[in-house]
Amino acid sequence: MAQAAPEGSGTTTLPAVPGTSAGSPPAEASPSFWAVIRENTVAFVVFWGDIADFTARIVRWMATRRPYRGTLLPNFYQIGVRSVPVIGTTGLFIGMVLAVQTYAEFTRFPGMKSWLGAAINASIIRELGPVLAATMLAGRVGSALAAELGTMRITEQIDALWCLGVNPIHYLVVPRFLACVVLIPLLTVLADFMGVLGGAAISTQFFGIESFEYWQVSQEKIGIWDIFCGLMKSTVFGAAIATISCHRGFHSTGGAEGVGRAATDAFVLSFVAILVLDFFLGLFFTGLSAILWPRG
Repeated sequence: MAQAAPEGSGTTTLPAVPGTSAGSPPAEASPSFWAVIRENTVAFVVFWGDIADFTARIVRWMATRRPYRGTLLPNFYQIGVRSVPVIGTTGLFIGMVLAVQTYAEFTRFPGMKSWLGAAINASIIRELGPVLAATMLAGRVGSALAAELGTMRITEQIDALWCLGVNPIHYLVVPRFLACVVLIPLLTVLADFMGVLGGAAISTQFFGIESFEYWQVSQEKIGIWDIFCGLMKSTVFGAAIATISCHRGFHSTGGAEGVGRAATDAFVLSFVAILVLDFFLGLFFTGLSAILWPRG
């Protein structure tokens, strides 16, 4: 209970607010639901707007000046050559698992075994190959790019480049962006090739599907358009992985914890971007196919 001020002091003591001690300020009210929604929306727009500006600067530097040879080749080696084993293994088991699951379903319908090869290879070339290869590379390459650039930011190596008159976007980001855009489609081709081989091996050697029929139906149902769609998807995925990962590392703060958070954010955001882009690219290529080759 609040005590009255001594007589003649010229001050008046206010009564205590219920739930608080005397003389303490009242507790601040928690933000409303709509205030939280508005704050998160603004943060979302600002974040993706910053990534758009970051992408524009990458494209501008690629158009105005070639990257240094000494920075380009090491990134090609790290992103491309060192990813071959994991991408080859991933593609091989994608095809093998898909063959097992597809065969179990196709045997329920008479006459569907001959379509097994077309179903497996179309799924790998159009969807599973590009998406899963990009996901694996987002984990291996994207996290590494974010951690590497984040460490450079924390240790002020990026600031040192500015002091030397070297633009960090051109020197650090452009070579990594080009390596991802050029090599991720090539790694997707490797994943597709290994997946097709794995699916064919399981289907013909384990399940006893006639080899000639398997390859003949696949050749009839899969064309250049399917391969083109898969490669275009992987090119866009590579650009998204490079942009998001380099952005998170380039703007890393908070010491070692910030570097770890940047690497985690790079993988999570790249994975979400791959799924969203795959959906919209699928709609685009489906509509474009209907325009180019209308059915009746």
